[in-house]
Amino acid sequence: MTANDNDHRGLLPAGLADLLPPDAAREARAIDVAIERFAAFGYERVKPPLVEFEESLLGGPGAALAPQTFRLMDPVSQRMMGVRPDMTVQVARIAVTRLKHEPRPLRLSYGGNVIRVRGSALKPERQFAQVGAELIGVDTAEADAEAILLTVDALTAIGVRALTVDLNLPTLVAAVAAGLGIEDEPLRRLRRALDRKDESAIATALGTAKTTELFVGLLRSAGAVEKGLERLSKLKLPKAGATEAERLAAVVKLVRSADPALAMTLDPVEYRGLEYQTGVSFTVFGQKGREELARGGRYSAGYPEDGVSEPATGFTLYMNAVLAASDRPRLYLPASTPWRDAATWQAKGYAVVRAVGSAADIAKEAKRLRCSHALIGKDAVPL
Repeated sequence: MTANDNDHRGLLPAGLADLLPPDAAREARAIDVAIERFAAFGYERVKPPLVEFEESLLGGPGAALAPQTFRLMDPVSQRMMGVRPDMTVQVARIAVTRLKHEPRPLRLSYGGNVIRVRGSALKPERQFAQVGAELIGVDTAEADAEAILLTVDALTAIGVRALTVDLNLPTLVAAVAAGLGIEDEPLRRLRRALDRKDESAIATALGTAKTTELFVGLLRSAGAVEKGLERLSKLKLPKAGATEAERLAAVVKLVRSADPALAMTLDPVEYRGLEYQTGVSFTVFGQKGREELARGGRYSAGYPEDGVSEPATGFTLYMNAVLAASDRPRLYLPASTPWRDAATWQAKGYAVVRAVGSAADIAKEAKRLRCSHALIGKDAVPL
């Protein structure tokens, strides 16, 4: 091994990676843009620590993330601590402790890195940046709509276009099942059938034709949001389920009035990944991809086990997916380009890379510098 043969030191654990140029700068800029959009709507930034005591981090809604949390012993206090797998639960803790006397609704934003024990097949990353906002202390359709619209606003400002919002009611199935008196074991089988979108398995799980028909109706309500809400309205849901469906319809009406062109879909039986949500929830995708850009919804902030709980809604942007969907084009400017011309192209959304010397082949040099376009004549020519 030579003195410079040290590539093995660049190896990192699975799911962890160095963020290199230009991605590190792009991520920092995107986080700043998102936080500024939140601030424009009255959300104030908080900065929780990377590590905190286990009972605080994993209490309340944080309990759902316990299997994903790295733990360590604090050598000072001799108490167990956890490395945050999610920042939402930390913001909720701040709201119900340090900011408990602040007027409600409380609007908070955050940005930072989280780390989890393991990734998934679709998301192998174990460390990633989270940016988001929480609206705490109020339980209204207007608050739910604000969370959705602010998510879309921030993603659009970062540069992601053609968004679609998938709306969910993760507590609806449980509410309907409770209203019908369905016991725990049939409910577990029903959940599995709904997760697989398997109508025949619903019949097997429940056994009665009338009840089966109702849950098949819920399953068939998935799709374009207006059609889905129309199907839901025709189902004879128990009171608690009907109330949830009405709340969703009110949220959709508010969002639609603010953004008539926003693409929205509905899946009222989706539950996976939404375990600690308590009402209207949503996931945002780019229409050209299926990776989640953001996820949010209603939950209980605080520690219900201690009698401390507040209604809340909020969302998180997943920055690795956001950056992949908002790739900023890089434009190569030949050395003869006046300095002032850079601003014109930057205003059009390009990151400009100025030549610092002459190049015999502009296109070839632009490609070498990882540019997506080159200024040839007066045009930004794609490479």
